[in-house]
Amino acid sequence: MDDDTLYRPWGTVTPEFWGSAAVAELTTGTGAVPAAGTVQERLAAIAHTYAAGHPDQATALAHQLDAEVTAEYGDAHLRTAEVREVRGYLAHLMGDHRSAVGWYLHVVRLRAGLQGPQHPDTLGASRRAYSLWRNVPETDAVPLGSELLTTVSAVHGEDSEVARHTRERLATLFSQAPA
Repeated sequence: MDDDTLYRPWGTVTPEFWGSAAVAELTTGTGAVPAAGTVQERLAAIAHTYAAGHPDQATALAHQLDAEVTAEYGDAHLRTAEVREVRGYLAHLMGDHRSAVGWYLHVVRLRAGLQGPQHPDTLGASRRAYSLWRNVPETDAVPLGSELLTTVSAVHGEDSEVARHTRERLATLFSQAPA
C-alpha cells in the first residue's frame, strides 16, 4: 500500500464526463430533481457544486441524496454506501474529521456485510478510509486511528495489510507525541 496515495470516493469528475447540461441543471436547481436511478449524475453534481465553491450546498445535496437513496434502497445497499462515502469525503474537506472517518468506517462495515471482507470494493473502501485518516491533522489522528484500527482489524483481520499500516502509523504518531 502506498501511504502517500489519496483515494477519493468519486475520482476526478468533470462536467464533460457526465454531460455538462445535466450537471448544470443539477447544480443550479433549474432542472427537475432526478430519480434515484441517476445517483452517479447527482454525485457528480455534488462534486461540481463543491468545486465551484459552494461546500454547504454540496453537503445539503449529499444529505438529500442520502435520504432519498436510503428511502428507496434501504440502509444496507451499495448505492447507499456510495452516497455515504461521498458524505464522508465532504466532511473531510470541510474539516470535520471525526464525521469523515465515521462515514468512511461505516462504509467499510456496510460493504463488508454486503460484499464480504475480501471483496475488492470492501478492500478499496478500507484503503480510502486509511488514506483519508492519513490526511487528518495529527491532533485528530490518534483517536481516529484507533477507531480505524478496530474496524479494519474486525473486518479484515489483525494481520491484514491495512491493519498493519494503521498500527505502524499509530506507533509513529505515539513516538512523536510530546512527553
